[in-house]
Amino acid sequence: MRDTENMPAEAEFDEDEEPSFSDPEDFVDDVTEEELLGDLLKEKPQEADGIDSVVVVDNVPQVGAERLEKLKNVIHKIFSKFGKITNEFYPEGEGKTKGYIFLEYSCPAHALEAVKNADGYKLDKQHTFRVNIFTDFDKYMNISDEWETPEKQPFKDFGNLRHWLEDADCRDQYSVIFESGERTGIFANDAKEPIVVEERARWTETYVRWSPRGTYLATFHQRGIALWGGEKFKQIQRFSHQGVQLIDFSPCERYLVTFSPLMDTKDDPQAIIIWDVLTGQKKRGFHCESSAHWPIFKWSHDGKFFARMTQDTLSIYETPSMGLLDKKSLKITGIKDFSWSPGDNIIAFWVPEDKDIPARVTLMQLPSRQEIRVRNLFNVVDCKLHWQKNGDYLCVKVDRTPKGTQGMVTNFEIFRMREKQVPVDVVEMKEGIIAFAWEPNGSKFAVLHGESPRINSSFYHVKNNGKIELIKTFDKQQANSIFWSPQGQFLVLAGLRSMNGALAFVDTSDCTMMNIAEHYMASDVEWDPTGRYVVTSVSWWSHKVDNAFWLWTFQGRLLQKNNKDRFCQLLWRPRPPTLLDVEQIKLIKKDLKKYSKIFEQKDRLSQSKASKELVDRRRTMIEEYHAYRENAQKIYQEQRALRLDLRGGVDTDELDSNVEDWEEETIEFFVNEEIIPLGEQA
Repeated sequence: MRDTENMPAEAEFDEDEEPSFSDPEDFVDDVTEEELLGDLLKEKPQEADGIDSVVVVDNVPQVGAERLEKLKNVIHKIFSKFGKITNEFYPEGEGKTKGYIFLEYSCPAHALEAVKNADGYKLDKQHTFRVNIFTDFDKYMNISDEWETPEKQPFKDFGNLRHWLEDADCRDQYSVIFESGERTGIFANDAKEPIVVEERARWTETYVRWSPRGTYLATFHQRGIALWGGEKFKQIQRFSHQGVQLIDFSPCERYLVTFSPLMDTKDDPQAIIIWDVLTGQKKRGFHCESSAHWPIFKWSHDGKFFARMTQDTLSIYETPSMGLLDKKSLKITGIKDFSWSPGDNIIAFWVPEDKDIPARVTLMQLPSRQEIRVRNLFNVVDCKLHWQKNGDYLCVKVDRTPKGTQGMVTNFEIFRMREKQVPVDVVEMKEGIIAFAWEPNGSKFAVLHGESPRINSSFYHVKNNGKIELIKTFDKQQANSIFWSPQGQFLVLAGLRSMNGALAFVDTSDCTMMNIAEHYMASDVEWDPTGRYVVTSVSWWSHKVDNAFWLWTFQGRLLQKNNKDRFCQLLWRPRPPTLLDVEQIKLIKKDLKKYSKIFEQKDRLSQSKASKELVDRRRTMIEEYHAYRENAQKIYQEQRALRLDLRGGVDTDELDSNVEDWEEETIEFFVNEEIIPLGEQA
């Protein structure tokens, strides 16, 4: 066939005669199968002895024949999660198993998954599994007895990951996505104008997220998630998860949860993956039926536990093993929702009514699973769980339809978490509830209730004597959202989107309305971590015109209007928890006047510094002008001889300077003459 390459370029044959495509008699076919069928041959089953699919499980309980079947069921239940088991072998000696077993999977990938997820699995207090691929034993047997010093790995210096906290002027940072997602910038907040810290094109493909303590910035890409940090925002870690759409951090920033609808398979759970942030290693994968209520997993305040809810089941997992707490899920028939306390390892969940059994709210202590409070509820339509930021209070918003009435009423069941036996107070409201929000570091809460245009905002105080006091009610508010300052006391009542961006700034210490303002078509409100500033914005994602973000003081005074082309998102960079204890904070508040004088002096210096900078800039400009003028005059004088030569010795430089020596001379010259004959007189 290769000989055909030497054939003439144009074969000579009769047009009416069909050409011959037969090979010459001496033709030798030397085309290999790899050239013709390379893609198919790659899929050809290879000769193998199957040991790559075998895992060895050590630290298995040693049992006799009477308990062997039960052990097999337990082992099969644990290890069948990672793939189909085709063969299993339990070595025995002296009437008992030997403490290790062999499991063969249908493919090597499943065996590797078993090693990743089951190694270190705690079966009980005495037995923690060690899982290895069978072929690894050959590797371990061939290890040299001579010590070889490991190769020194280069140190990756990502810089100070909390450098922004050391800013001399205590400026917080925020991220901004604009140009419909094409550009992302990090800015330092300043009362005069934002200061660019970092700005990049196509930094993310969708949106960005800060980690809970502000250490990392997460960006989204088709192939996965990237984490950035340090002074220059270098890439710190990558997590490969094709088609990732949603993420969630553990509160301690040690773990990252990612969701992708593209990766899930029946045998290999890949829809939800939990990653170790420091090492980049996958800790465990999970199936996911729906991501409508993200996050699927909810974390305890310290990151030691995470939980998910499925039908009639609450599954609680512990870190770092990522295994079920006590090796079993909680069977809770009809469970509708649950939530972790922000300050303790306590879970609250509620179950609706079932025939004659009332609905109930349960508080459960973990890891003991002790029920510390159960509250029965009647005629319940729906419940919502609202924790106060420190976990001091839990509000269960209960929508009820009392017997004998047509309408629906709402009860706020307030659980006092720091008191003995967790007493409960009730506030009943007969109007529809639009929004509810706790004061972050206090004992007040705000409620929006009623119907437009008569929407009222009410403020309540949970007192120490077991009473809940109504502090103040504002009538006829244009609001559908409540945004408390992170430090408490101040809040913004906002009428977002359909309410055209009406804003009310309230001081709840005496319930005074500090200012009424408007940011037309505002879609978002974001407080800075200190509670000194608040940003309102119109996102391009929700409204295609007037895209901008405005910066206000906590009192409602507008400082900046920042118009960004197709502005999409602004997120403040969170701060880690303070290192000061309660007593130190009280001492600072006590001496605040002393500190405020220092800050006021610094502000005055800053203003005078700004004036000084303006004066210096103007002085520099005038000096530059004088230097330019002197240089131009010097060049003019140097060209004097050339001008005299070009103008025949006439010094035109002096023509206009000796006016007194001028002589006036009148010159007459004949222009034209025309004779016009006049007609004869009659």
